[in-house]
Amino acid sequence: MITKDSSTITFTNLPKGKYAINILHDENENGKVNKGFMLPKEGIGFSNYESIGMRNRPKFSKASFELNETTVKSIKVIYF
Repeated sequence: MITKDSSTITFTNLPKGKYAINILHDENENGKVNKGFMLPKEGIGFSNYESIGMRNRPKFSKASFELNETTVKSIKVIYF
């Protein structure tokens, strides 16, 4: 649930390892990333990304982080 432009999700008991977070605001609830010319029409967000564009495309290697203990990640959802 999104309240005041924010949402919190808690995952418990995840094993240590390398993770990346990907968020899709699936506005039409079709389970797909709807694209315009080349960019998504719906909001998207990834861990470790403040901006996304043609020269800054999301990749697991850039979005990933090591999970060793309690970790808090803030993800900005971007709309084009």
